[in-house]
Amino acid sequence: LKRGVLTPEEFVKAGDELVYKCPTWTWESGDPSKRKKYLPDDKQFLVTRNVPCPTRASTLENSVATGEQSAQIGDECGDDDWLVSRMISPEEQQRRMDEQLAEEFDILDMEDGDEDPEKAGDAKVDQDAKDGDDETDMKVAAVNQEEEEDDEYADMEEFEDENVMEDEAVITTSATAGGNTMLSDNIVKTRTYDLSICYDKYYQTPRVYLIGYASSDSSQPLTGDEMFQDVMSDYANRTVTIDPHPHVSGPHASIHPCQHGAVMKTIVRNLSKTAEGDEGKPPSVEMYLFIFLKFVSSIIPTINYDFTMDVTASTEK
Repeated sequence: LKRGVLTPEEFVKAGDELVYKCPTWTWESGDPSKRKKYLPDDKQFLVTRNVPCPTRASTLENSVATGEQSAQIGDECGDDDWLVSRMISPEEQQRRMDEQLAEEFDILDMEDGDEDPEKAGDAKVDQDAKDGDDETDMKVAAVNQEEEEDDEYADMEEFEDENVMEDEAVITTSATAGGNTMLSDNIVKTRTYDLSICYDKYYQTPRVYLIGYASSDSSQPLTGDEMFQDVMSDYANRTVTIDPHPHVSGPHASIHPCQHGAVMKTIVRNLSKTAEGDEGKPPSVEMYLFIFLKFVSSIIPTINYDFTMDVTASTEK
């Protein structure tokens, strides 16, 4: 665990703890022809289904913090930093937008206050004259309107009651139909994802695969580009790619594990230091997947899967 990696036996042990603490996760056996001999037949990979994804990751403001949320990790994937994103909530975004809007109105008020008083006085005189002309025109128009209405009253009496009833029925039907359309339009469908955790023997770490759907009642998978909308832009087409699943059919979005071991090593070391300072217990193998899923949530922050435990995943060197 201190090296940030797991043996197949430790992966099973950590998976059992995840299934026990989070019943939304289950073990799966997958396609018999694709089973790995180093894992039990009934514990080939973990899966959680119909996980809601209410918003796109691209709609959130991505702020990459420095210090404790950035790890300098160099390996076969390159010397780039592994970024753990800090997300700003939709409520915070709305508050900032409101403040910006208020500032813009303040600027407009200041511009109005700087107007030349002499010009403003001339404009007021012109407006008063114009208002007087408008008032005269309105009086004349009102007299003409009354005369036209007197002529129309006699014509209205010629309509039969049954025709009026038919017109009212048509209006009612149209209004009802419009209401149904509105109700239909107001139904918001939420994307859902099936997430699975497999064991990557080469890197000796878990590997996440996910496939998305337009809604919980849809059987049509999302395209690769659509799934990338739910991945932080720092990782789309870089750390997250479209790959075949090792146990089931169909292309999935996959979070490549080339840096998982190094990141997990850093996180576990920091958790161990914190535990020593607080005279607590260092992280155990059973906690590995909870820590791992916390770390993965910075890559797919709007996919609300369950990992229950509150874990602080610091990557400070």
